[in-house]
Amino acid sequence: MSEKLICTNKRAFHEYHIEERLEAGIVLVGTEVKSLRAGKTNLTDAFVLVRSDEAWLHNLHIAPYDFGNRQNHDPERQRKLLLHKKEINKLHARIRQDGCTAVPLKLYFKEGKVKIEIGVAKGKKLHDKREDMKKKDMKREHAKEFKIKMR
Repeated sequence: MSEKLICTNKRAFHEYHIEERLEAGIVLVGTEVKSLRAGKTNLTDAFVLVRSDEAWLHNLHIAPYDFGNRQNHDPERQRKLLLHKKEINKLHARIRQDGCTAVPLKLYFKEGKVKIEIGVAKGKKLHDKREDMKKKDMKREHAKEFKIKMR
């Protein structure tokens, strides 16, 4: 399968424990797709809500297309996610749990279609974030030491 990554949400991995992942399609207009191909998007503050049995993506910023006309898209509009009814119900049940939220993790092209990976996540506490940073630093130092020993 050919996947072309558009952008990732690195902040989500720092702020949340990702418990489950879903792949969804997204409803876009033509100028949004062209802007995505140029890589002009930001997932940082985006989140997913379920309203009236439909999943909606909020705060996804897709910059206006440079060569668009007066019918260019609104950069901050809400976008509908394409999921099966069973997946929406499962997502809605998980979101209603205490402390859970749905955040987009990455946006990519898959076989010519724009797809978004959604993570059902729980917020990390400050000590969890510090612990993750310590683990990352230790891993980096071990890799450095191993590299030096290999020479």
